[in-house]
Amino acid sequence: MSGLPCARHLLSATAALALTLWLAPRSYADEPVDVELVLAVDVSLSMSAEELEIQRHGYAAALTHDNVLQAIADGAYGKIAVTYVEWAGTGWQHVIVPWTVIASRADAERVVAQLSAQPPNSARRTSISGALEFGSDLFAESGYQGTKHVIDISGDGPNNQGAPVNLVRDGVVSQGIVINGLPLMTRGGFSGVYDVNDLDRYYSDCVIGGAGAFMIPVNDWTQFPEAIRRKLVLELAGPASPYWVAEEADHPPVELAQDKPAADCQVGEKMWRNRNWMPGSR
Repeated sequence: MSGLPCARHLLSATAALALTLWLAPRSYADEPVDVELVLAVDVSLSMSAEELEIQRHGYAAALTHDNVLQAIADGAYGKIAVTYVEWAGTGWQHVIVPWTVIASRADAERVVAQLSAQPPNSARRTSISGALEFGSDLFAESGYQGTKHVIDISGDGPNNQGAPVNLVRDGVVSQGIVINGLPLMTRGGFSGVYDVNDLDRYYSDCVIGGAGAFMIPVNDWTQFPEAIRRKLVLELAGPASPYWVAEEADHPPVELAQDKPAADCQVGEKMWRNRNWMPGSR
């Protein structure tokens, strides 16, 4: 009989431990995906309402394109996580589509439905650095665990508000995030005083970065849907894939990130400080 108190004590301790574990907050591992992708899209006043719609339609068409869906399916997990953000000045970033997994055409069509639910809005100034900071913060709350983190940023002008874009770029890249670019050299909306002739060089030297980073310039809005589709395929497949080789064979080569900057990464800020009139754009 002398062993009974010890047995009761053991049972009580076990029950207490079980109760503690039951009451403790449960943690679940993030869902694995091949790529976590932030689509960061410029909606500054430098773009017209028509151009904003072209952007939305271009992303919608690309996300449901057979080549993009095949690139997703061929990944190790066969799925990606994506969020769509529209941005302008330092304090203007709006999540249009929250983090969503795409593993099938039905998933992609649900993302497109969210994109089409409300018309895009625009705002003043252009803060690429603000968009990059905002985009990098989104990965911490995605709920997914991607083998690759990518910010896909498009815009039609240089940074003219917020922190220096090249310094923010370097900080984002140091977190293991790849930044790819889509410079829009389309001369629409409010243009002229804030235009940069070599916006593609500016993006290459000051905006994109990380392992295998690249940019695809758009010189005319008719090129936009194909450029988005191509960009997504390359981001999801990677430079070592046959998709990359096929794209290189069919189109001029994409421009990869360079080691040494050549463009003036403060050109947008200088133009803003030296402006002689205020059109309210970018």
